[in-house]
Amino acid sequence: MPRKAIDTPVDRNAAAASALRTVATEASGLAALASALENGLAEPFAAAVDIVSRITGRVIVTGVGKSGHIGSKVAATLASTGTPAFFVHPAEANHGDLGMIAPDDAIIALSWSGETTELKGIVAYARRFAIPLIAITSGLDSALGREASVVIGLPRAAEACPHGLAPTTSTLMQLVVGDALAVALLEARGFTPDQFRTFHPGGKLGASLTKVSEIMHTGERLPLVAAGASMREAVLEISRKGFGCVAVVSERGLLEGIVTDGDLRRHMGPDLLSKTVDEVMTRSPKTVAADMLAAAALQLVNASAITVVMVVEEERPVGVVHLHDLLRIGAA
Repeated sequence: MPRKAIDTPVDRNAAAASALRTVATEASGLAALASALENGLAEPFAAAVDIVSRITGRVIVTGVGKSGHIGSKVAATLASTGTPAFFVHPAEANHGDLGMIAPDDAIIALSWSGETTELKGIVAYARRFAIPLIAITSGLDSALGREASVVIGLPRAAEACPHGLAPTTSTLMQLVVGDALAVALLEARGFTPDQFRTFHPGGKLGASLTKVSEIMHTGERLPLVAAGASMREAVLEISRKGFGCVAVVSERGLLEGIVTDGDLRRHMGPDLLSKTVDEVMTRSPKTVAADMLAAAALQLVNASAITVVMVVEEERPVGVVHLHDLLRIGAA
């Protein structure tokens, strides 16, 4: 039926009060979930983590309606954190998609009541081929709960919907349990930021997971002068390389200091070019490691109010990174 527009202006105070009630109601649901994990739910949760960690196949997530939408997100989170997973709609499963599920897989089924008719086919298939079935439901004694290998029983909690009809608190708890499974599996596997980046190469997240070694300037682009060199030589090197700085190294190639545009301004005078770099350089400059994340390097640059930083390995400069390099990849 057509949606009827509200004739009068919305009471903003009432809207804000409604939002607060929703947040409070859903927060109470999460509090009940946390309490359940401290009082018995941890055991089936750990069993579910153990099952998924031992399979050689994939995790099949399924559910109908709002539970299905949550299941789709859970599958995406699992897949992006190192646990191969995808969502299968139970209605489609009943029309051929059961063939996508293999004996070395595991199934996670979401249903608040546990009595979702559409799940019967996929549950029967799991039992027929001895595929582990993990149920996330509030219906421990439901049809789904009775057939599951492990039941993560959600506590009963009031929905934020004033009529108690629209799934709100219930779906939030399903989502949190899914996130908890993904994180527990991530930690059990020792999933690293490098592996995470493999699944997130694009956007701001991919940029923040870029390593300094991937964007630093090296070799002939690295601005270097030897300790004891004249400032005339240092200024020429700064001009040639264009980073607004030059690293000063010892005979052994160790970083002694750095001369920046700021150092030049602070020592500006008629005798500047007659001085040595040792008299002008900043000793013990800020440095980063080649394996540092770009996001961490940007944080250091911002906190130190500098625009360029040397990359060192075993106290030797191996690269240089400018603020523009970090901004160019979108690390900000």
